[in-house]
Amino acid sequence: MRDQGFADFDFLIGEWHITNECLNERLTGCAEWHSFPATARVEKVMDGGGNLDQMFVPARGFTGMTLRLYNPETRFWSIYWSDTKSHRLFPPTVGKFENGRGEFFGDDVEGGKPVRVRFLWTAGENPRWEQAFSTDGGGSWEVNWVMKFERDRAKI
Repeated sequence: MRDQGFADFDFLIGEWHITNECLNERLTGCAEWHSFPATARVEKVMDGGGNLDQMFVPARGFTGMTLRLYNPETRFWSIYWSDTKSHRLFPPTVGKFENGRGEFFGDDVEGGKPVRVRFLWTAGENPRWEQAFSTDGGGSWEVNWVMKFERDRAKI
């Protein structure tokens, strides 16, 4: 029997309209947000052991890509991001789903400061993704990017 974890991101397969909400400045105490649209296409890859998406953000002049890989031995997903603004592969966040909610953690650098990174995924009909940074090892978190997904009904 195939590990159920392979299906964790099945809710995300398809084409989407995305509303992005981003904090204007990260890790400065800023409370002002801006919003911008995007579209995305998500597909399974590697016989279902992963999925790949491209996010198109013409309003901001970039394209992003996410590769998610499932490890059946650990039952954890690794999530990798790259975009045409940075032209680099960011360190992965690693985690798993429980009861339709995924938590993923990793380490990176923001503005020259080491940060702990947290991704929260909420599965379902209209998925939601949230990114937060911590500069105190996870004691406190600053949410800095939220993505709200709506299925592209024209592509169904």
